[in-house]
Amino acid sequence: MPAPSPIARLPLCQLPAGAVGRVQAITGDEGFCQRLREMGCGEAALITKISGTTTSLCQVNGTRIALNHSAAMNILVERVPVPPRTESRRA
Repeated sequence: MPAPSPIARLPLCQLPAGAVGRVQAITGDEGFCQRLREMGCGEAALITKISGTTTSLCQVNGTRIALNHSAAMNILVERVPVPPRTESRRA
């Protein structure tokens, strides 16, 4: 029986703009990790990358945050599929 496939983790800076990721791990010094968790960007949080590569603009729990490249490298996410938007039409 094959082993279960590992979760595909990638650094937040590699997540494409408009994509949603679930935070799997935060690396770096303890102070950095604690600050992210206090902002609601802890493990299992959903984060939407709005734009950027050098500086990543993201949204977490309704709040936008900007992260420099090294900070975004320390946040490992799993890409979450986003269902297509359906537009409601008025009759």
